[in-house]
Amino acid sequence: MSMDKAIGSASVRLSKKLTRIVNYYLKSFNLTTEQWSVLRTLNETGQVTQKTLSERADKDQATLTKILDLLEKHDYVERIRNPEDRRSFLVTNTEKGVSLAEEVAPYLEEIYEKITAQIRDSELAVYQEVLRSLESNIDELLEDANR
Repeated sequence: MSMDKAIGSASVRLSKKLTRIVNYYLKSFNLTTEQWSVLRTLNETGQVTQKTLSERADKDQATLTKILDLLEKHDYVERIRNPEDRRSFLVTNTEKGVSLAEEVAPYLEEIYEKITAQIRDSELAVYQEVLRSLESNIDELLEDANR
């Protein structure tokens, strides 16, 4: 079997299935996986610039803007002018956003426990290490491509 099929296609297939199942469970919170990743990142980091949030949540600026528009519409996040740079915004979770993140996080942990059921901790540790290595190698290739 080719590496393209064994690694590339298998990773894409798994990613799509994870997104599908997590979206299913997030539907009751009126959230998508994309919105959740931004809300969770903000909850972990606190107030940050929109550019920093884009990098940390791994979203391009246009996508992040659309996500923030939706989250702001539901009063989960707030954008305020950056007093140190009028051209940028600071983004933060509102109390409602913090409360939602605190409710969703343990709920999703239960879902991931079901997803990883019957997989030994040692196997999950190896899986996570392999994922980190793959991501690191891809980051290096992307840096080379952008030079």
